[in-house]
Amino acid sequence: MYSSDYFKGKKITVMGLGLLGRGIGITKFLAEHGALLTVTDLKTKEELAPALEKLAELKNITYVLGEHRLEDFSKADMVIRAPNAPLDSIYLAEARKNNVPIKMDASLFAELVPEDVTLIGVTGTRGKSTAVQLVYEMLKLAGKSVYLGGNVRDTATLPLLDIVKSGDYVVLELDSWQLQGFDEDKVSPTIAVFTSFFPDHLNYYAGDMQRYWHDKASIFRHQKPGDKLIVSTQIQTEMWKHGESRKLDAIADVANVSDWKIRMRGEHNKLNVTLARETAKLLGVNDDVIKKVAESFGGLPGRQEIVGEANEVLYVNDTNGTSPEAVMAALESFSDYKGKIILLCGGFDKGLDYRELVAKFPEYLKALILFKGTASDKIEWEIGVGSWEIGKFVNMSTMHEAFAKAQELAKPGDVVLLSPGAASFGIFKNEYDRGDQFIAEVKAVKP
Repeated sequence: MYSSDYFKGKKITVMGLGLLGRGIGITKFLAEHGALLTVTDLKTKEELAPALEKLAELKNITYVLGEHRLEDFSKADMVIRAPNAPLDSIYLAEARKNNVPIKMDASLFAELVPEDVTLIGVTGTRGKSTAVQLVYEMLKLAGKSVYLGGNVRDTATLPLLDIVKSGDYVVLELDSWQLQGFDEDKVSPTIAVFTSFFPDHLNYYAGDMQRYWHDKASIFRHQKPGDKLIVSTQIQTEMWKHGESRKLDAIADVANVSDWKIRMRGEHNKLNVTLARETAKLLGVNDDVIKKVAESFGGLPGRQEIVGEANEVLYVNDTNGTSPEAVMAALESFSDYKGKIILLCGGFDKGLDYRELVAKFPEYLKALILFKGTASDKIEWEIGVGSWEIGKFVNMSTMHEAFAKAQELAKPGDVVLLSPGAASFGIFKNEYDRGDQFIAEVKAVKP
């Protein structure tokens, strides 16, 4: 059980500082609680300068940057690993060889939090962020003491240990990497919500969908008697396919919200609302409260976010749409703009198949603008030379260049949609940087 001196005097190696804020928050929390820290990252001191500046006043931190060292993993009392550390990492293998516990931010929090705190974990290839926020808002409006954690931008989960009290609720967004930590610690959230399952991160999983499913299914694998599992009908089917016999406590049916005035576009968002509704109902929230939140919620930044309209052109930021399925969902959400969509797409390939997405382009797009990258190469190959009668522009190396081309092509009544269907590596720091740059370009549009 956690107490404020739990980490005091422990030699802890933090693997991966990064720039998103989670590593910064973990490091700050541990340093302030008396841990003797070694922070190691493959990025250099120069690359990590913004993060290091935020930690400059903290003591008891040794930095090993631009490399990892085996001794930092063999002689520690604990390693807190980066979520996307390679499955075959020699450094994590070194820790295991020396019986050094390997932990992750969210799962360590789940391990140490008081037992009567209700943990609501949400995973899925698509939809988890929206479902998480909906559940959080529903519980909050119902007057419950609730916190957000997990895969939330700029936020570490461990610091919640100093805030969360017995009887509170914590809603955790959990990706497959974070769920590796839950599986290793043999813990699962009190209430598990599983939204969807599509191919993703297959570069990380070496094309092994079964391994990807294994990590995702850790959301419910170690639940205790009395814990709850809420899924979509797609996940129900996937569980059958994978031989999972776990009892289901609720299966989301979008028909149950068909007459609700939901502001978010797309059938997938009706599913997210339904999943959130089923979760809140299990926690005793009144349906009037649930409906009020569902009908007032306008969506999250970076997920089919309508940034604005200028010169009768609509601008939409879907930077978190990093898979072909996400792009298809965005196109369907804006189907009233068929033939008038200028799509900014592509980037770094995650081992995904773009055939089904590309087949939809002639129906939906006015033009396609591709960022330079391996995913864009695959998309261009699928299109085939000369197979289109619409504009195709490739190898854009900056957001400014891509946006300028979109501006050149856009006419009143069009929509400029950033929905990459790929990772951001190579051109952008991360998907948030990609979205922020797009928003900055939109704001600079002159009437």
